[in-house]
Amino acid sequence: MLAKHPLALLIAASLLTGCAVGPDYVRPNMPMPEQYLGAATVEQRHASTRADLAVWWEGFGDPQLSRYVMLALEQNLDLAQASARVVQARAGLGAAHAALLPAGNVGGQAARAYQSVETPLGQVLSSTPGFDRYGNAYEVDLAASWELDLFGGLRRGREAALSEYQASEAGATATRLAVAAQTADIYISIRGLQTRLDVARRQVQKQQELLKIIRLLYGKGLAAELQVNQAEGALAQVQASVPVLETGLDAAMNALDVMLGSSPGTHRAELAEGGAIPVAPGIAATGSPGELLRRRPDLIVAERRLAASNARIGVALAEYYPKLSLSGLIGSATAVSAGNLFSGGASQAAGVLGLRWRLFDFARINAQIDQAKGQEAERLAAYRLAVLRATEDVENAFSALVKREEQAVALARGVDSLGRARSASVAAYQKGVVSLIEVLQADESLLRAADAHAQAQTESARAAVAAFKALGGGWQPREPEVQASK
Repeated sequence: MLAKHPLALLIAASLLTGCAVGPDYVRPNMPMPEQYLGAATVEQRHASTRADLAVWWEGFGDPQLSRYVMLALEQNLDLAQASARVVQARAGLGAAHAALLPAGNVGGQAARAYQSVETPLGQVLSSTPGFDRYGNAYEVDLAASWELDLFGGLRRGREAALSEYQASEAGATATRLAVAAQTADIYISIRGLQTRLDVARRQVQKQQELLKIIRLLYGKGLAAELQVNQAEGALAQVQASVPVLETGLDAAMNALDVMLGSSPGTHRAELAEGGAIPVAPGIAATGSPGELLRRRPDLIVAERRLAASNARIGVALAEYYPKLSLSGLIGSATAVSAGNLFSGGASQAAGVLGLRWRLFDFARINAQIDQAKGQEAERLAAYRLAVLRATEDVENAFSALVKREEQAVALARGVDSLGRARSASVAAYQKGVVSLIEVLQADESLLRAADAHAQAQTESARAAVAAFKALGGGWQPREPEVQASK
């Protein structure tokens, strides 16, 4: 029986097999090394604490840092925008799913008209006995329609919407990790600038004390005016560095307030109390580069967008084929009175099998398919590049962490030695054994070393933050559920 109706046979076969045109998505294979180049040196670091990747900020042992990170995760406005994008993507997924389902609506109308007798129709009707120029019409209908997704274009559209939704979810998590890392980075920078300011101010105090001694000796005729001028110049140089550091500190404090979703100056009073530069903790587990593909949410964003672009090729290919739809209507209509609306004589029904086929529009369809394939190629290249850069981020962070810590250790020894040398040179100058130039040189060397030590401590802690961010912060996503139409 079906053999006599090829169209019915085609519909039945398509609905049973659920085929969908276009390529089924396969996650690209990315060859990755078994371990990071810097993993061994990072794991051999001597750290007093170890951080869990899930809540890595707690590993720094700074309650104020942890509190600010948690505040940022609750109040940051970038996160609010990311959450809103997830809602939009969820709505898009709902719309794509609804397109596969039948649609129905109820309509009704009541109309009253006054017929013109000057029109051809009016002239004919006016010659009818008992013609009434007033007319009424009442109608109530229940209509339903359903596009038969024979070739899977709508299913591919749903597949694309699902991938975009998953990308938006991963994007929100990526924003969360970025906000936590940036908050910690700014806080560490603030503590580093405060430490450097403290170094500069202590050096100003020492230079002032030295100048006081030289002026006293000058007053007794034991020092030349040149020495006074040299000491004043050295003091002015150190004093000039203070406003620069204060400007940077103000900017960092303002940036932290904005990260916390508050106006600049909100947390300045509690930050002004100062504090030590947080010490970088040990990393509990670095994992492997292969695990990075499942751990870093920004890579999942890139991979899900690639899946969406793959599905859109199927959406474009489906335009080659005819679109069939079923629609029906049942209702009641009358032109006599509302009381007759639901009588047997007023009932009406209709059933329609619709066909739409872009038979002479293949050139435009070809262009749409080529565009979809080009977008997929672009997304594939973007995904591969994102993977390479993610691995680069980890390697750079590991290298910076280890090298900056080595620099900080070496500078700590230098600061200790230069501090003793400076004290000895002042004592020797007062005894007339060395010149003032040697004392000023010792001061300058000590200032540079102490400032560099504070910077190295700051940068090692910031490198640890960068490492935790590069590793994905320990976020373990669920495996994406790709709706493959086969």
